Order: sequence, then C-alpha cells, then structure tokens
Amino acid sequence: MVLTTYGRSSGFCIDPVEKKPLNHFYPGTSILSFGTAGCNLACKFCQNWDISKSRDMDRLADQATPEGIAQAAAANGCRSVAFTYNDPVIFAEYAMDIADACRDRGIKTVAVTAGYMHAAPRREFYAKMDAANVDLKAFTDDFYFKLCGARLNPVLDTLAYLKHDTDVWFEITTLLIPGKNDSAQEIEAESKWIMKELGPDVPVHFTAFHPDYKMTDIPATPAATLTRAREIALGEGLRYVYTGNVRDRAGGTTCCPGCRSPLIVRDWYHIEVCRVGSEGRCPDCATPIAGRFEQFAQAFGRRRVPLRLNA
Repeated sequence: MVLTTYGRSSGFCIDPVEKKPLNHFYPGTSILSFGTAGCNLACKFCQNWDISKSRDMDRLADQATPEGIAQAAAANGCRSVAFTYNDPVIFAEYAMDIADACRDRGIKTVAVTAGYMHAAPRREFYAKMDAANVDLKAFTDDFYFKLCGARLNPVLDTLAYLKHDTDVWFEITTLLIPGKNDSAQEIEAESKWIMKELGPDVPVHFTAFHPDYKMTDIPATPAATLTRAREIALGEGLRYVYTGNVRDRAGGTTCCPGCRSPLIVRDWYHIEVCRVGSEGRCPDCATPIAGRFEQFAQAFGRRRVPLRLNA
C-alpha cells in the first residue's frame, strides 16, 4: 500500500490545546492542528465528515514536509502538534515522521484518534506520540457495528495498552447522541470499565452531538444530558470528568480530587485561572494532579488561527 497523502494536508490551524480536547496536557498552550483526508471508520454522525469522508484529493491543498511542520510549530510558539480532523491511523507514516522532527525541536505530538488499530502498528505509532485523545464512541458493540462500521473491543484494547504499556498521556472523549449512546446504564457501564481497567485519573470528556452527515434527523444533545453523564462518572469514582461543546463553567473546571478546590477554571476553551504549576500539585493541599504540566504563563485563549504552509 502507498500513502498518497504523505506531505499533503487539508489545512493547518493553531488552536488552544483544550480544543482537542486535552485539559491536562500543558493547559493554556497552543497546538498546531492538521489532518489529511479519509478515515478508517464510517461513522454516520461524523462531525468532520467533509474531511474524513472525502475522496477528493483536491482537498489536500497544503503541502508540508515533517521538518516544515515542526519548524512552523516552533516559529509560532506552539507547544505541540496535533494530528486531527481525520484519524492519524491512516497517515501513520507521515505522522510518525513529523513526531520525530518535532521531538528534535522539543515540541510534543498529539494523536486525536478513534483508537481503532492493530497491536503491531499501535506499538510503533505510540512509541512516537506524547499524548492522545481517544474517542470512545459508545460502550456497546452494536453501536460501533451499526453506526461506525467497527467494533468496540479493539478500542478498549488501545486504551488498556496506552495505560499499561506506554507513557503516553491520554484522555477520553465520548460524544453523546440522543437515544443512541446516552442512557444512564451505558454511561455507568463505561465509567465502571474506565475505573476498573484504567483507573480514576484518566480525564473523560462527555461532549454534545449536533446533527450532521447522515444523522441530521437526530436532535442536538441537551446540556442536561452532559451534566447527568458527568455526575454518573464522578459517582463511579472518576476524578476528572468534563463536558464539551456547550458552555458549562463547572463542567470545564479542573478541581482537586483531595480538597475539591477549583484549580483550572475554564470558560469554553479559555483558561481564566490556573493554579497548577510545573510540580503538578494542588497549591492548597499538595494533592498530585494527573497530567503533564509546566509553569503557567498566559493562556492562548479561544482563538483559532489558520496557517498556510508550503514547505
């Protein structure tokens, strides 16, 4: 097989790292985001379907070498580079070469992925990555088969692998779709599995669906559904549970699992307060906070800055 998208992108943009979403990976920093075209899943609810489902190579207008991307990230003050918009599994060789070029410059790399990958390439791929956000799209095999053209267990295998066999920082996102994967029973089952197999410190994001692609007949997710999911997960013992795609200050705030003091207060993707320093501890009770942290200076904010690369 030949990777025809190597060196070609559907666009570059500088985002806040919280948009990936990653809330515990150098909070407040900027991240250079890009993708190619196509996907290895067939999700009927894809929120980036114009890119991930594209068969039109004309979409790949921007060209950049791995070294050019690493250089652009450094020149624009980005702490990391994200492989996103479509799954980096399908441009793994390109992503891994970029990761090598970034590592030489002290820049981190992030995979935003569905986690659907065989064991052998998974080992090779994640040996290059510093962080990941894995979409756990639902917690039933029926959902995966009917709505994604995939299976649940390989994703669970990837999550377990990341936790037990790598040093990759990772967070989990579940897009809640009304009537499809948002029942209290399913959210409880997912939370119990995460607690048992991955532990309480893996951040989980419950995000809102909006009608798109082949599921325009389903209404948008009510904010109350996300709040209920967050409460269920917290009740199962998970320490860092967030809501996304809605404005919810409580659901976006990182609290100390020891004294419950608010440590990182977020309004959408903007950090208003960050009290966690490079030591990664609560300043009030010294409880360790899971994640990757450095001394907080100034938040990048909620900006989205398009970037053109021709290198």
